[in-house]
Amino acid sequence: MTPKTLLVVYHTMTGGTAQMAQAAAAGAGAEAGVRVRLLRAPEAQPEDVLGADGYVFATPENLAAMAGLMKDFFDRCYYAALDRINGRPYAALVCAGSDGQNAARQIDRIATGWRLRSIAPALIVCTHAQTPEAIARPKQIGADDLAQCRELGAALAAGMALGVF
Repeated sequence: MTPKTLLVVYHTMTGGTAQMAQAAAAGAGAEAGVRVRLLRAPEAQPEDVLGADGYVFATPENLAAMAGLMKDFFDRCYYAALDRINGRPYAALVCAGSDGQNAARQIDRIATGWRLRSIAPALIVCTHAQTPEAIARPKQIGADDLAQCRELGAALAAGMALGVF
């Protein structure tokens, strides 16, 4: 049986989103039959999207939106993947300073255009960073939140391995 590939694409500026993406990748990596590729958004190319069987998209919330480099990733890959990845599963992670809902909605709208299948609501971790100093400060995501990211990655990988998604 050919292993399935889970592509985890993320952007980070203060480290929070990287921790979340790495935790999801670690959870997924424990699943036999699933190969995990963890790529920063600027590195991810249309071929990476086309070569994957499932996805985790992870972004910080910037100005109540997904990060610009995540948007750039989607812009660069969108048309090359359109109608070629229909039905594949995905999950979204958002490292937010406030509520993260708009960033999650943006990812969901793009995934809807790609006709991807959401396996769970976006996992939003709120850091409550509201001052310029707190926003720019390196983030440390708590153990409970990282455990949720690992569980989401593990669930996605298990579903892929079992052919559920």
